[in-house]
Amino acid sequence: MPKPCFIIRSRLLGCSNKKFNDTDHGGVVYYANYLKWFEIGRTEILRQLGFDYADFEKQGLIAPVVEVKCNYRGPAAYNDIIIIKTTIDNIGNSSIKFNYEIVNKKNGKLLAEGHTVNVFVNKKTMKSAGIPDELRKALQN
Repeated sequence: MPKPCFIIRSRLLGCSNKKFNDTDHGGVVYYANYLKWFEIGRTEILRQLGFDYADFEKQGLIAPVVEVKCNYRGPAAYNDIIIIKTTIDNIGNSSIKFNYEIVNKKNGKLLAEGHTVNVFVNKKTMKSAGIPDELRKALQN
């Protein structure tokens, strides 16, 4: 089965004198922002396949992250352009494992890599639910 892949490019924001955005005073990206980029990649790969989280919520489903891992390989800095590469690694009964690579566009250096596991659950009961059939079909094609 081919693994869907989505790549997004983003210019990093800096900090202002009122609040921090993506970087600290040294111009280095705050570590938790990598997890935001994972979410952007996950959202966009689903959008590329024709799905939106809001559609799942209308069906009474949500897909929270139940596992996350991020290995930091190098710093991203103010005004860098990054590439978020997202692939689908595994499709379970109710879960999907997404893999991510964050790369500096200018020099191709791997900045971080990791994964998340999202599980579809019933929004009211918070019990595991199967991956919607239409999504499963799209992921397997």
